[in-house]
Amino acid sequence: MTLVELRGVSKSFRKGDETITPLDHVDLDIARGEFVSLMGPSGTGKSTLLNLVSGIDRPDSGTINVGGTEVTTLSRSKLADWRAAHLGYIFQTHNLIPVLTAYENVELPTLLLKLTSSERRKRVALALEAVGLSDRADHYPRQLSGGQEQRVGIARAIVAHPQVVVADEPTGSLDAETSEQVQVLLQRLNKELEITLLMVTHDSDVASIATRQLVLDHGKFLDCNSGAGIR
Repeated sequence: MTLVELRGVSKSFRKGDETITPLDHVDLDIARGEFVSLMGPSGTGKSTLLNLVSGIDRPDSGTINVGGTEVTTLSRSKLADWRAAHLGYIFQTHNLIPVLTAYENVELPTLLLKLTSSERRKRVALALEAVGLSDRADHYPRQLSGGQEQRVGIARAIVAHPQVVVADEPTGSLDAETSEQVQVLLQRLNKELEITLLMVTHDSDVASIATRQLVLDHGKFLDCNSGAGIR
């Protein structure tokens, strides 16, 4: 079943006197439970795609449907509500709030949902357990390693039980050993919890952990696998 559907999506930017078009009438299907990685040269629109799928930015043309919701037609206030309930975002640099504990950082997205306090506690506990940090719940970011901080960020991305999680260079700031640990974690979350993942990376080894690899080149997708899901 298709979860993310892009049809005829274009996005351009002005750079001086030049118009840059990182996405040029692209179509893309991502199935529920799929793990898709996206590569491409710097500046080709990989992060732009994530921002469009997550509703942070809007396309110049085309439609984006996520889980039955036409994201491109939502007002800004409704987009914020939709993101809180249906989308998780994993950042390259963790973006944890230093004065909050790991538990409190993970809890933040749930504060935007209509949950009871007991349900909120249950979700945070399960998210921390899923990333192997139940014993670090009361630790502040300064008391955690880089890999642990990223795992807190991943727990925060999945705590609201989103339909899709987008990850922008999730291993980009980690050393090789820690990067491998995060890769294993992402694969496990995809396989065991059936979390749908769309990941941008510049590292071909990291890209290879996904079930499907795409390359964004001159505004179009190139499929590194069978071609399924691209029209």
